[in-house]
Amino acid sequence: MPCCPVTGVSAVRLVQMVPARLLRRLWKIEFGAEVRPSFGEVSQFGLWESPTGLLFFDPPVEGDHVFYEGFYSRLKKLGLYSNHFVRPEFNLAARHVPRGARVLDVGCGLGNFRHCVTHADYTGLDPHFAEDGDDPSIHNETLGEHLVVNAATYDAVCAFQVLEHISAPASLFGEMLRAAKPGGLVFIGVPHVPSALTRIPNFLMNAPPHHLSWWTIGALEEMTKRAGAIVESIERVPWGEDDALLYWISRCSPIKCDGPYYREAWSWHASAAVGLLGGLAARLALGLPSREDEGTGLLLVARRAN
Repeated sequence: MPCCPVTGVSAVRLVQMVPARLLRRLWKIEFGAEVRPSFGEVSQFGLWESPTGLLFFDPPVEGDHVFYEGFYSRLKKLGLYSNHFVRPEFNLAARHVPRGARVLDVGCGLGNFRHCVTHADYTGLDPHFAEDGDDPSIHNETLGEHLVVNAATYDAVCAFQVLEHISAPASLFGEMLRAAKPGGLVFIGVPHVPSALTRIPNFLMNAPPHHLSWWTIGALEEMTKRAGAIVESIERVPWGEDDALLYWISRCSPIKCDGPYYREAWSWHASAAVGLLGGLAARLALGLPSREDEGTGLLLVARRAN
């Protein structure tokens, strides 16, 4: 049994094995992304459940710079990612950031969170995006490198849709706490399970080398407790204009997944295609899902102990 990346405790069950060749082919067809360098010699991935309910892939193969360069280039061409893309959790987190606060955005992408905290002093970190950029507020360095001279200097530290991409999320959370001042806030936004994302058959964006873990409230609580921090709140993130399509794809897909989630079968590929076409029509006709729905993910607000 592999160990949970949050607790280090052995997994409680194997959900399924996923062939690497299936994921390689789908990434190439759907996004034009090359994952062979990231996958290396891996022939299959196990999807496991931890005692906290967290689902995680093993081996935890992260996407490299080549993968993300190709992947986000395709998203931009499809109009699904831009400098104006605002995740729903951005506004939820921004409510907790006081005026004049120093904010550190880890894995910031294009730095879109800064548009929600214009009242604060914003710094973003992302080696995948800052390398060729010209924005002085976004730095081409890892959090570990940034901590060398910036430990305990930020009032708020955030990572939106980042922890699910890395093999050691608990370690990154610990580094984020080190970046925060005593009593400072840490925001974590993650995809959750069960959700619309996990019900879509062969939903590639929830698979390696992109997503390595699917989260639960219990996993966020346990990670925070083990790091010696305080849980202020955990709330479901409502659907927004940019991601509501995923909800309708899930609703319109003839096949609804509840484990296994990936299968090399024409019926599964066809179901995903039907879900996409129906989802596009439903999104236009019906708009945003109800705020009472389970939402697009979870937002943890934690506080570093004094």
